[in-house]
Amino acid sequence: MVDLFLGRVLVENNSDQDELNTEREIIGILENRVLLLFFASAECEKCQRFVPVLHSFFRKLKDPAYIEYPKLLALIYISLDQSGEQQKKILKELHKRTLFLPFEDPYKKELQAMFKVKDVPAVVVLRPDGSVLSPNAVRDICRLGADCFRNWQESAELVERTFMLNEAFDDPNLRSATDPVRRLKYKTEDDKRNKRWWKLWVKGKDGNDEEEKDEAWDRKRKNGDGGIWRKR
Repeated sequence: MVDLFLGRVLVENNSDQDELNTEREIIGILENRVLLLFFASAECEKCQRFVPVLHSFFRKLKDPAYIEYPKLLALIYISLDQSGEQQKKILKELHKRTLFLPFEDPYKKELQAMFKVKDVPAVVVLRPDGSVLSPNAVRDICRLGADCFRNWQESAELVERTFMLNEAFDDPNLRSATDPVRRLKYKTEDDKRNKRWWKLWVKGKDGNDEEEKDEAWDRKRKNGDGGIWRKR
C-alpha cells in the first residue's frame, strides 16, 4: 500500500501545509495502517453532506483529545474537483491530519481508474498490503461510525502497537510493525521462565525448611531435650 505513494508528494491538511515527499516520510505515515482513499468533489451535494460525517469519524479515531491512543488509520483525499479553490473548500471541512495530493497532480485520475471509482463520494479502504478491504465504505461509516474500524482492523490483521507500554518504544528507530508481537513473545517467555523459577525456588525453600527442622531435632536429641530421649 505504501508503494502507491512512493515518489509522490503528499500534503498534510494543517495550517503549514507540510509536504511529505521522501520515502522515509511516506513510509512513516502510511506503514502498517488501514488506508482510506476519499474520492469526492465540491460540486457534489452528496459529498458536501458526507464530509462532516467523515470528519467526525476520523476525529474519533485519530484525535488524542477524544481517545487515548490514535488508531492505525490514514486518510487521503483524492480530489476530483475542477479547480484548486474547490479542493480547498473540501479540505477546509476535513480533519487536519488528512493527507492530500496537490491539485495539479494527475495521479489522482490514475487512482480513480485503478480503483474503478465511478460515483462519489467514495471511500476505498485498503489493507496495509495494498489489497482492497472495501471498495466503498461510505455506507458503513454513516451507519456504524467509528465502530466499523474494528471490523477493518480484524480483517486486515492489523498489529496494534498501543497495547505496549510507552517506554517500550523510547527509540523510534527500533519501531516496526513486528515489534509488538516480538516483544509480547519474549515477555510471555520471560513470564514462563519466572514462573518456573518461582516454583523451583518455593520447592527448594520447602525442602530447606524440612532439612532445618531435621537438624534442629537432631540437636535437641544430642542436647538431651528431645522428649523421650531426655535423660532422667
